[in-house]
Amino acid sequence: MALMFPRLARNFAKNGYYPTDEPTLERALKALSPASGPTSIIDPCSGEGIAIAEAAHALGRDLVSAYAVEFDRERARHAQGLVDRCIHGDLMDTLISRQSFGLLWLNPPYGDLGKDANGNYGYQGQGRARLEKLFYQRGLPLLQYGGVLVFIVPHYVLDPELVGWLTRHFTGLRIYRAVETQFKQVVVFGIRVRQRDQSSAAAKSARERLLQIGAGDIEAEELPAEWPFLPYTVPAAQAEPEQFFRVTVEPEQFAAEVHRLQGLWPCLDTHLGVAQQSLRPPARALSHWHLALALAAGAISGVVTSKSGKVMVVKGDTHKEKSVATEYTERDDGSIAETRILTDKFVPIIRAWDLTPGSPTRGEVLTIR
Repeated sequence: MALMFPRLARNFAKNGYYPTDEPTLERALKALSPASGPTSIIDPCSGEGIAIAEAAHALGRDLVSAYAVEFDRERARHAQGLVDRCIHGDLMDTLISRQSFGLLWLNPPYGDLGKDANGNYGYQGQGRARLEKLFYQRGLPLLQYGGVLVFIVPHYVLDPELVGWLTRHFTGLRIYRAVETQFKQVVVFGIRVRQRDQSSAAAKSARERLLQIGAGDIEAEELPAEWPFLPYTVPAAQAEPEQFFRVTVEPEQFAAEVHRLQGLWPCLDTHLGVAQQSLRPPARALSHWHLALALAAGAISGVVTSKSGKVMVVKGDTHKEKSVATEYTERDDGSIAETRILTDKFVPIIRAWDLTPGSPTRGEVLTIR
């Protein structure tokens, strides 16, 4: 999936930041209950990280691992002090393990998507291209089945396409108006299920209500101060996310990583220790055939002194040659067919530099085949 356009990203960083208001945040958290074991939660558009940090405390901070992604540098730095792990970067430029989180808190940036140089919007859909849809498509795979979605968007974004996605992917859908009405936000709750497990009657009822609210035909009820239903239980984590990192690295982040890791020098012995070890002698004396093969392969090289006193610097190598074989066969009509067969053959070559004092070939490079 393509990254956000730089111009659009700058607008998002400056003007498109709509943090969840405090009353809505407090009331939404009352709709959630903690899992029976350790769980992981994520906010892929975390802002300063307040919402996901509050969710972690509401669910039991000791058992919750909070993850966040934030595009703006200053807000990402603030979030890093509140959550366990935070990526400063574009969500579309991250690699995060799928189905690794029990809660997806999704309050994406709001606005229309622009086309790229190829005329594409960067998201897979047929309806109106919106940032909310792009972040929904990118965030949905992160949520495990049985996990809880808290989706905060303007009500007018709920068109037939987005509503169709919600009713196919989630059950137990409930929608309420945010307490703060400035941005016309609604809060959608749901539990992710496989489509085959979805109740068609419940999906149809939820679809009709979501479409009516999205079109402005009816107004959603305000998020209640006290949750009147059974809370949405955030399930325990199936496994810790194996992947949670940004794909590309900016110069500032790269410099920070180099400073943190101190380059490769602390690991020099680990990575290059084999080259520093002395070679062990063979288990038995090499035969002439083994010796020639080792020399040709380059496993044996350097200064060699024979018993007769010759001193040579040897270096082995191997190259490939083709041998040609010609076959003649007689056809039925009496003509002769000639067939040439080319066979690859590896030829070992040992080059020796004669350094023997008084030798007639002293200083010459000899080739031994």
